[in-house]
Amino acid sequence: MRRYSLIAIFLHWTIAALLAFQISVGWALEDLGARGFALFQLHKSIGITILALTVARLALRYARPRPAPVEGGWQGTLAKLVHGGLYFFMLAAPLTGWALVSTAKVKVPTLIFGFVPLPHLPLPAAANDPAFTAHSILAWVGIALFALHVAGALRHHIILRDGLLWRMIPKRSPLLLVALPALIAAGFLLGRLVVPAPMPKAVAAQGRATPASDNASVDATVMADEPSNVATPAEAENAAVAEPIGPPPSWTVQPGGMIRFSVGNGGDTISGSFAKWTAKIVMDPDHPDSADLRVEIDLASASVGDAYQDGMLAGDEFFGVAAHPMAVFTAKGAEKTGANNYRAAGTLTLKGASKPQAIRFSLSGSGSTRKVTGTASIARAAFGVGNGASSTGLDPKVTVTFSFDAKAT
Repeated sequence: MRRYSLIAIFLHWTIAALLAFQISVGWALEDLGARGFALFQLHKSIGITILALTVARLALRYARPRPAPVEGGWQGTLAKLVHGGLYFFMLAAPLTGWALVSTAKVKVPTLIFGFVPLPHLPLPAAANDPAFTAHSILAWVGIALFALHVAGALRHHIILRDGLLWRMIPKRSPLLLVALPALIAAGFLLGRLVVPAPMPKAVAAQGRATPASDNASVDATVMADEPSNVATPAEAENAAVAEPIGPPPSWTVQPGGMIRFSVGNGGDTISGSFAKWTAKIVMDPDHPDSADLRVEIDLASASVGDAYQDGMLAGDEFFGVAAHPMAVFTAKGAEKTGANNYRAAGTLTLKGASKPQAIRFSLSGSGSTRKVTGTASIARAAFGVGNGASSTGLDPKVTVTFSFDAKAT
């Protein structure tokens, strides 16, 4: 029985192994967040490789016609449809993935295997959703076609015993008959091995938060209910000058709090949060000058809900997490700006820079339980956040909001 050429055989098994790897990795990518950034880059690189190899395989197919079919009837027609479907999948899946990356709100540079830059396709932003849908559907179509192709090969080899499988083996060697199909299993297993292990769920008390921005001065406005122990501006003023009784209380942040951010991006808004942060608060609401505030944010936990963009947030263009894993805000003392509103001027340390930073917040509730809400506007350039080509469309200031409950201890 006439065999395929050695080049066709090489392309067949190489593409098959790479497809198995892609399928294995693709199942896990959406759940990885920022931890999956490097794997996403590899996924894109292999996808483009499959596209190039498929084009080469098609060119070879027409330059050197394949061996004649060995089966007719509906079985032969089904085999042709599966083959045609696989070629369509191997072209369309990488192309829709390329379109998906090219139309994302934040353009993430793609370097094929870390070296060769891949340009973005000149597509409108409106193509992003259709590209995502098509890419997702194609993944499942490809799995079905892949399974049918394997089932057909096994049928010919085990049931019909017509030697069809030997056409795709360089020579009639039982070792190669086992080793080459084993490449598919190896590709799948390798895909599972390179996927990072699941992270423990974030502590419920830790919320979500904010990137940073450009100038030194940053104010924010906050609205909240009036504490029951502040009745009028006059009473508030009297309270402010009264002598404190004992040391100011410490406050423990309760589960369910959040720190969020949003930034304009060429008419759109990118919103995100930090999953991990802690706050140490010492303050007597009636004597805000007693305040001692410290908030630490784990920058690696920043997320805007997109693994590509989350990976960029961790990189040097934005937070530079490897060298500067934490952002820290500290303030000594606060001032009352209204019946239940406060302003704290302190210092924000981010990405190796320390700049004056003010926040505004309000308290609601009474006694040992208070709700804290606040906002800030952070100018990112002063901290070197967003210093690359993919940041040119971002607004210069990022709006930060926070909300949590606290109990006096």
